Amino acid sequence: MLSKLRLFEGARLVQRRWLSTVPIQPVPPLKQTLQLYLRTLEPIVSASELEQSRLIVEEFGKKGGVGEHLQDSLEKRARRTYNWVSEWWQHTAYLESRLPLAVHSNPAVALPRQDYRDWKGQLQFAARLIAGVLDFKAKIESHTLVAEYMRGRPLCMDLYSQIFSSCRIPGPKHDNVLHFALTRRPPTHIIVVRNFQFFQLEVYNSDGTPLTVDQIHMQLQRIRGMSWKTDKEPMGVLTSEHRNTWGQSYNTLMKDRLNRESVKAIERGIFTVCLDASVMRVSDDRYTSRMAAQMLHGGGSYSNSGNRWFDKTLQFIVGEDGSCGLVYEQAIAEGPPVASILDHVLDYCKNPDTVRTPMIPLPLPKKLYFYITPEVKRHIEHAKQNLDILINDLDISCFTFRKFGKNFPKKFKLSPNSFVQVALQLAYYRMYGYLCSTCETASLRMFRGGRTDTIRCATNEAFQFVKVMQNPKSGVQLKQDLLKKAIDAHSTNTEQALQGQAIDRHLLGLKLQAIEEGLSVPDIFMDTSYAVATHWKLHTGQVPSRTDCVMCFGPLVPDGYAVCYNPLPEHINFSVSAFNCCDETNADKLARYLEGALVDMHQLLAGHD
Repeated sequence: MLSKLRLFEGARLVQRRWLSTVPIQPVPPLKQTLQLYLRTLEPIVSASELEQSRLIVEEFGKKGGVGEHLQDSLEKRARRTYNWVSEWWQHTAYLESRLPLAVHSNPAVALPRQDYRDWKGQLQFAARLIAGVLDFKAKIESHTLVAEYMRGRPLCMDLYSQIFSSCRIPGPKHDNVLHFALTRRPPTHIIVVRNFQFFQLEVYNSDGTPLTVDQIHMQLQRIRGMSWKTDKEPMGVLTSEHRNTWGQSYNTLMKDRLNRESVKAIERGIFTVCLDASVMRVSDDRYTSRMAAQMLHGGGSYSNSGNRWFDKTLQFIVGEDGSCGLVYEQAIAEGPPVASILDHVLDYCKNPDTVRTPMIPLPLPKKLYFYITPEVKRHIEHAKQNLDILINDLDISCFTFRKFGKNFPKKFKLSPNSFVQVALQLAYYRMYGYLCSTCETASLRMFRGGRTDTIRCATNEAFQFVKVMQNPKSGVQLKQDLLKKAIDAHSTNTEQALQGQAIDRHLLGLKLQAIEEGLSVPDIFMDTSYAVATHWKLHTGQVPSRTDCVMCFGPLVPDGYAVCYNPLPEHINFSVSAFNCCDETNADKLARYLEGALVDMHQLLAGHD
């Protein structure tokens, strides 16, 4: 295997193909960021906290002060690096986090239920899905993947070259990500998991052509015949542990040659396919929530959680009961590229290429074995207990809002995304009586190597609107005017974020630059208001897809919510999650308030239907 350095340099070579089409990510002006930061504090902190923060910000930003020095250092960094903040962000947001990947970090996508209900249909669909993913991968490698645009500007396509044949590796203080596609002998296999057992499946013929759908189907049938459940240990649950705990188990595993070979095969695989067993039937109104939970964590140690390797970047899930979806590790990629892959794969599954299957005998899929010592057995038992506790703590509610979709706000020349975000502010205010720090993920792919920044959704304009909506004496015209102002304010914040002018990555960069230079952490980052502003009680995200699916993820903080949505023309799919351990949060309740807010805003603009 190549060194990590060579793997990193190889990734950079791929990235340079896009240098001519996307610009360098800018460092926002310091004065602008500080002014916007104070504005974001106004609706979420007390008057006394705000006044104290103003003094601290003035001191930080004064001429010749520490802020100016750090800003100058960041601008120099931007001139000499590929992207001045993305590597920092990857480390601080993902690789340095010690929380379990399951629920706390890895997002999942629940796809529409497929029209089969047995293992035969499962394997047929899985074969088409695998062929579809390989077809997408071929487009990346042949440079025929259609370049993506946003608002008329090309997007950086770096992430697509890194999303396959990659894996997160646990470490003592921080994790690492390894990319195997850029080695001298790129992987030619995927991993298939069934009944907690892992199989290495070669997906290319000797001449380099991918297996046909029929060939893949035949190999999956072989895997099914080799994976009858015989009280196998759910090795995959180890990857759901606290990162330090999993790192210790990982080191123990890797001491044994057999385990080392099996783990390396899993890590090197192009992607993973999880062939899940059927789960307990639920009512139709709870089906999507149950399936979202299955995709997110597997349902528990005695359900399908042992069919996961949470460190793997891409894991496609195909259930025997027609459920299907994906869970991914996001140190490498955010939701939009994953949604693009899924859109392509589902289109492919409807009309797969009918390539004639060569009459060539295929090698038997390789079963991966593990040597389970008493110590490893103890680690597995602890991981099972901890994962089941975590799963029982997660409260997730998915629903489809059918009164209208994204076409309705467009009739009034309003942003559908901003419309939903203002509805979320109204729902939260009605539930708690105040606004909280709310983050929405914005893509920075308009810039070279760009990842994400934060759209601040709790604005002064939203605060004015939600207060008026709760006042029965307020007139309709005033409510309409303030609604449009709140939507426009969110749209302005969105545009600023997409242009690389949001505040959160800039503030993070200033803080990390101070640490890198050995300076004391500036007071602005030790202030109570900064702690409030970065305690994201509402973690939100729009992941639009042509497919009638919904993404889901866990809250960022114990007393918070995660809300994700997919706005389609005539309806909107939502997922809302919270933790049961917090008495103040309730996912179903927030979902109901959100539905009510959307209905009231619809009536405000369109009148009673």
